Amino acid sequence: MMLELTQVDPFDTTAVDLWWDIYAAAERADRGADSAVWTRNESRHELQQRSRAVDRRAYLARSGGEVVGSARLALPLRDNVRTASLGVHVAPELRRRGTGSAVLTALESAAREAGRSIVTSTASWPVSAGDDGEGIPGREFARRHGYALALGDVQSRLRLPLDAELLDDVGAAAAARSGGYALRSWIGNVPADVLRGWAELDAAVDTEAPTGDLDIEPASVDVAEIRSNETLIAQQNRRSFGTVALDDTGRVVAYTQLVVSGDDGNAYQWGTLVRREARGHRLGTAVKVANLRMLQQHAPTVRSVYTYNAGVNEHMLAINRTFGFAPSEHMGEFQKHL
Repeated sequence: MMLELTQVDPFDTTAVDLWWDIYAAAERADRGADSAVWTRNESRHELQQRSRAVDRRAYLARSGGEVVGSARLALPLRDNVRTASLGVHVAPELRRRGTGSAVLTALESAAREAGRSIVTSTASWPVSAGDDGEGIPGREFARRHGYALALGDVQSRLRLPLDAELLDDVGAAAAARSGGYALRSWIGNVPADVLRGWAELDAAVDTEAPTGDLDIEPASVDVAEIRSNETLIAQQNRRSFGTVALDDTGRVVAYTQLVVSGDDGNAYQWGTLVRREARGHRLGTAVKVANLRMLQQHAPTVRSVYTYNAGVNEHMLAINRTFGFAPSEHMGEFQKHL
């Protein structure tokens, strides 16, 4: 098929709207009408961000002048510069005509031109389809095009409000093991005096968690990028809830972050990590309890929290189960060497 793939100007409202409409329709066709997807506003502002860490590109695919698909490409600029991540979405009513394959080929070419030799992507499927997602369209599309399942993740959902007694019980059990540490919580930007420690843990979270067969390198610590992303969060009509644990020297030894979408009303669990030398004191649970308390007090209309964990990360999955998180979806992280 003759396909034209053009990069979207992130400040072109019409083009971004077309791009997002296909993305959202494709995701909901595969995952269900109530699936949590990035909102139009959130996506627009991310594309417009001038980041030193990643070059984000959006594309529209046209055939005969008709928009038939949308795509994205992200090129890390500071770390993991051998890699690129991509996404392909085809309008549900226009599938099975070779559009997705043609778009994927073009994106892989763009990744090669940018000097990338590893490409990654994701696909999600219902819990009922099992860990492997065999037979699910996105899963099978990846397989056909040479993408291996490098890591299987579990999306879990926590329904709010939580019973205060449950939080008290879980918090008391954690406090019995974490008495030598102080907790500190806030809404909005990370306080300056704990910013460096927060940035250190945030940079480490992707490689400290299970990575499966993903070819991924540790990220650099960049406090300026933390501040840049805080500006982005505000522009996206989101609010960040943060909690850290401090040792007796004031060093940040654990952190957790919840981000509330002002557009869809859900909360999303972002990073949670405890430094290796401070593990065994239930600090991961302690910071989560403090953050959930703050969330319920200051964002009482939020009814769900979503989180992703590697399926093999039984420790974190067990912590989440104590709060009532239940599996709601599977997500596969796929990888291909060009």
